[in-house]
Formats: sequence, structure tokens, C-alpha cells
Amino acid sequence: MKPKDQLELILSNQYKSEDGDSYKVELLDGISDSEIENLKRQLPNNYLPKEIEELLKFSKGFEFYGLEEVRFDAFNHFGFEELFPNSIQLAGDGFGNFLILDIDSKGNWNSVYYVCHDPAVIVKHSENLAEFIKHVDEFGQKGNQSNLDIIHEKTVMEIWNEKVGIMEKNEKDYNFENGQIQLPEIFLVADLTNKPIRTGFPWGKSGPKTKIVRPTDEPIWIVEKRVKQSFLSRLFGRKK
Repeated sequence: MKPKDQLELILSNQYKSEDGDSYKVELLDGISDSEIENLKRQLPNNYLPKEIEELLKFSKGFEFYGLEEVRFDAFNHFGFEELFPNSIQLAGDGFGNFLILDIDSKGNWNSVYYVCHDPAVIVKHSENLAEFIKHVDEFGQKGNQSNLDIIHEKTVMEIWNEKVGIMEKNEKDYNFENGQIQLPEIFLVADLTNKPIRTGFPWGKSGPKTKIVRPTDEPIWIVEKRVKQSFLSRLFGRKK
């Protein structure tokens, strides 16, 4: 289903807030042809998919209880380029975490990711924008049984504690040695290619200055792994 069709499908739905108040999706205005052209000039390959252009002309986003304003036009507002070189910051969850749509170098709009800061984890939230809108509706209808709540309350900690995860040691050959990428000395590979939603990886296990590399358009990340040295190792290492 196209994103615009999915959005139109939930407009008449009624939801209940935690306080028992009723609410609905509150649409924001669409954007003009000139604003569309300006956005295209900013996007990779100056390309905006037709179904996204159709959506933006209908509405640039909406208000929804429990989420910060949902926006479809917030290009590169997120800023964490090591993780997402080009992205749409769809929404915040009110806890300092963000829902980010990944855009590749050709301008294609791909999957949506939940980027959590505490713990420092990335989770695949939705396959595409239409499914994300469906998941927002589910969040309003099901609350703690929704995909968003399960990821926030359970999945991120499971990934952080490595109860579930996809991190591979760098013995596996991903053909990163193309001379253009400076790899960390020791690293793990997080490969989300063809992985289902609620799959993810911890991006901050080695601390706030962890080196992260996104080598291609594929959902593959190289994450530095810092090995803690013992006191004696550090002591003798200085004497070399």
C-alpha cells in the first residue's frame, strides 16, 4: 500500500489517551510544488519517489498523542551521518529516541529504524513508510502491545544484553577492503540485510566515541570494538 493510502485509511480512527481522552490523527498541511522542488534539490540524486511526492502534497505529517510531531519532510534533521548518511527524522518518542527513515544514494526511501540512546541500540522498526504509518495506528490502538512499545520496553534491552543480536566478528568477508574505507583495528559487523523488524544491534558498547562506518547503501554497519586492557598490559605497553 502507498503511504498516502495508508494515512488516509487511519484518519477516521478514534484513539484513547492514557487519561481516557479521545483523539484522532491531526493532519498537517501539504507542501507546495515549489517546496517539493526545493526538497528534491536537497535529496540524493535529486530524486523524490512519486508515492512520497503524492504523500507530501497531501500532508507533510501529522500530530499524534504519545509521539512528537510526525514529519515526512524533515530531511537530514537527525544528523548522525555515520549511521544514516541521508535520512528523514520521522518522529521522536518523547524519551530522546528517534524514528528515522533511511534514504540511499539513489534517493530511494527504505526502512524505518528506531534509534535509542539509552541503551545505545538501533532496531529495525518498519519495512517502509507505509508500514510505519500502520505501526503508528497500532501504537494508538494497542499501546503496550504495539510494535513501538515492545521495541522501546523490551527489544532494545534484549539487543543491548546480547540475548538477541546480529553482530558478526570481522572474520567474515564483506569485501570492505576497497581502499576508500578506513576500518577500525578491531570491529564487528551489523548486517540487517533482509532481516525482520525488531532486529538490531548495539552501536555504543565501546563508548560515546565509537567509530562507526556505513560502507554502502546496504543496511550494514561496521562498529568499532575496543578491547579493555589489563593494568599490566597498559603498564608494559607504555614502556615499549
